[in-house]
Amino acid sequence: MLFWTIVKVAFKSLAANKLRSFLAMLGIIIGVGAVISMMAIGSGAQAQVLARFSAMGTNLLVIRPGQRGSGGVMSGTQLNLKLDDADAMLKEAEGIGAVAPVVSGSSQVKYLSRNTRTNVLGSSTTYFTIRTFEIDKGRTFTEAEVDRHARVAVIGPVTATNLFGEDDAVGEIIKVKGINFQVIGVMKSKGDQGYFNPDDQVIVPYTTAMKQLFGLDYLREIDIQAADEEKLADVQESVKQLLRKRHRLQADTPDDFSIQNQAELLEARSSATKTFGILLGSVGAISLLVGGIGIMNIMLVTVTERTREIGVRKAIGAKNRHILLQFLIEAMIMSAVGGVIGVGVGVGAAHVVGDVMALQEVVETFSVILALTFSVGVGIFFGFYPACRASHLDPIEALRYE
Repeated sequence: MLFWTIVKVAFKSLAANKLRSFLAMLGIIIGVGAVISMMAIGSGAQAQVLARFSAMGTNLLVIRPGQRGSGGVMSGTQLNLKLDDADAMLKEAEGIGAVAPVVSGSSQVKYLSRNTRTNVLGSSTTYFTIRTFEIDKGRTFTEAEVDRHARVAVIGPVTATNLFGEDDAVGEIIKVKGINFQVIGVMKSKGDQGYFNPDDQVIVPYTTAMKQLFGLDYLREIDIQAADEEKLADVQESVKQLLRKRHRLQADTPDDFSIQNQAELLEARSSATKTFGILLGSVGAISLLVGGIGIMNIMLVTVTERTREIGVRKAIGAKNRHILLQFLIEAMIMSAVGGVIGVGVGVGAAHVVGDVMALQEVVETFSVILALTFSVGVGIFFGFYPACRASHLDPIEALRYE
């Protein structure tokens, strides 16, 4: 009963000085709002990175030829990845689920009077599975079409819009380097990856690309999907040793190829964005500390103003712990109310910033609880000294205070 009486008195004391109480809470509101909004933007950035990399496949190894040159001067890319290497990986390396040879180049693609310059990629039927491409209209090409060097193409949604507008592209004939290709499928959108837009490309059988479009006998890359994602590192080592053996590299000779582990790259990028989010949250936490100092300042002024009141209460039987609890509760109420308002401000600010800057924002329950807990903790920490000072006032001196 006494506790609730103290709480009521605390609310009445804060309501008696509304402007002062609001100004004391303002620091907490800004601090909590900053923590919520910045962590939401950081979490959104991390989610975008995860989505982009997941869209290109996570259980994935990408093998590319190494650089050529000497004395530290690189003169270009080696032409040492062959179809036989891809076949050998599938047959001899352990833990491989699927392999896709890849050749590519930029080319002008035409349909009637419309044309666009885009990336033309040649690969196998497994490429769509490995890179998690889905078909929106039509179909992908078959193994039989790969074997007979068929002039068929699967195009991205951006390419389809550039060439056909709102018309259906499936079944139409496009020209790639002056060669007719029949569009047999349109892929679902994945979104622009920044450095590469998977929605703006033409995918054809690698046999057709190598012999008829580019005239190549080497590959730009080899994509590998591990049968078990947990053993991706083992697959990487197995592929590395197989390629070194096939390329007849001595033990002291560096690799003439590079292997990119998509899972490691995803983890590194995710860790970087997570660190960025923590940094943003830390900036907001500094605002919370500043707000706590504001509460401490206001509470010290309040103790001074209410010295005579404290003396009266002590004279009629109030104990030190009652006075301590009263002022501590006032500080906690200010920080808690400021924290709740700050959560609303932070969520709103995150949405506004996300809309204006075209960023994804993710407001996590953990960040809300963390901000509220921290704000209450700030109230207790910075309110304890003024409350302790009030509780130790001498009642006689307090009654004589004017």
